[in-house]
Amino acid sequence: MPLENIIEVTSLTKYYGSLLAVDSINFEVRSRELFGFLGPNGAGKTTTINMLTGISRPSSGKAIIAGYNVIHDPVRVKELIGVVPDISGVYDELNAWDNINFNAKLHGVPKDERETRAKKLLEAFDLYDRRNERVSNFSRGMKKRLMIATTLVFEPKIIFLDEPTTGLDVQSSRQIRNLIKEMNKQGTTFFLTTHYIEEADQLCQRIAIINKGKIVTVDTPENLKKKAKAENIIEVTFNIAEDFSERLGEISRVKNVVRVAGKYRIYVEESSDTLPLIVDFAGQHHLKVTSIATLKPTLEDAFVSLTCTHPEVLANEKELSRTG
Repeated sequence: MPLENIIEVTSLTKYYGSLLAVDSINFEVRSRELFGFLGPNGAGKTTTINMLTGISRPSSGKAIIAGYNVIHDPVRVKELIGVVPDISGVYDELNAWDNINFNAKLHGVPKDERETRAKKLLEAFDLYDRRNERVSNFSRGMKKRLMIATTLVFEPKIIFLDEPTTGLDVQSSRQIRNLIKEMNKQGTTFFLTTHYIEEADQLCQRIAIINKGKIVTVDTPENLKKKAKAENIIEVTFNIAEDFSERLGEISRVKNVVRVAGKYRIYVEESSDTLPLIVDFAGQHHLKVTSIATLKPTLEDAFVSLTCTHPEVLANEKELSRTG
C-alpha cells in the first residue's frame, strides 16, 4: 500500500442475505487527511464503516488500514483506530478524569504516560477544571468533547467520527469543528460522516458520496460544486404561500423548480435571461417578489444532483438527525 494512503478499499461488498447493501466500492483515504463520507439514509454509509472498524465482516473485497487487512488482522486494526459514535460512548457514572484514564488503560497506554496525556487532553478540550465531576452532569457538547479526548488518549492513527455535531447548539458545534480542524493540522487522520453537508464543506479536504451501495464520486468539495449540473440557480420568494412550482417550471429555459420552506430554487440555463421572465411571471399572477437572488452551486446542490435526492428528503433527514 502506498505510504500516502492510510486506508485502501478495494471491491468491498456486503450482503445481508439477498440484500446487497454495499456494492463493490473502491476508495482511498490519505494519511493526515480529513475525509468525508456522505450519502442519503440507507445508502450504505453505516455498513461501510462497520466493515472498516471490524464490527461487520465483508462478504467480499478487502480493506487495508495502516497496512493491515481488516479481515485477517482485525485486532491489530482495532488497536490503530478510534471510533467516536453519534451516541454517547462515555460512562456517566464516572468523572471525566476516570473516563479518560480508563480508556487509556484499556488500550495499553503505559501507567507513567496516562496522567500526562489525560491532563494535556482535558486542558486542550477545556474540561480540566471539571475533571472530577460526574459525566452525568455534562452537557451533550461536553460529552462529545470528552468522547473525542478519550479516543485520542491512546493516539490512534485514524479516527472515525460519526455525526460529530448532531444535536449540539451552535457554539458547541463550532467548538467541535475547530477542535477537529486543529487535530487534523497536527496530523490526525479523520473519517467523517455527517448529515450536515455544509459541515463537510467546511472541514473535509475530499469527500466520497455513496448512493444505493455504490460510490458515486470522490473529489474535493470545490470540484464537486463545479460538477453540479445546476450551475445557474435563482432563489425567489413571493408574498403568497400558494405553491407555484409547476407554473414556474413552464417558464422558458427553466430546467427544474424545487420549493423548500417557502423558497423556490429555480435551476436555469442562463440566469440573466431568466430573471426578467420571473419578474414578468410575478406580475402576471399578481405576486409580489419579496426576495430574489442568483446563487452559486453549493456542495448540497452537488449532493442532490449526484444522488438524485430531493432537497425536502435531505431536509427531513437533517431534522431527524437533530432530534435523534
